[in-house]
Amino acid sequence: MLRIKVLPGENIERALKRYKRKVRNVKQMDEVRERKHYTKKSLLRREINKKAKYRQLYLNKQENEL
Repeated sequence: MLRIKVLPGENIERALKRYKRKVRNVKQMDEVRERKHYTKKSLLRREINKKAKYRQLYLNKQENEL
């Protein structure tokens, strides 16, 4: 659970901004969305491989342009 201390005299908007940044940095919402539905390990591996292939093609393309 994330906790944000609101300092005396601090604007609540500023505290909310710090909270949102913390949530984004620890990827809390990504985990919540992922846990909504069960994903088979084979599908998870397939997705990881797909992203890795795309990333490799992108990097190779960038390298060839230089």
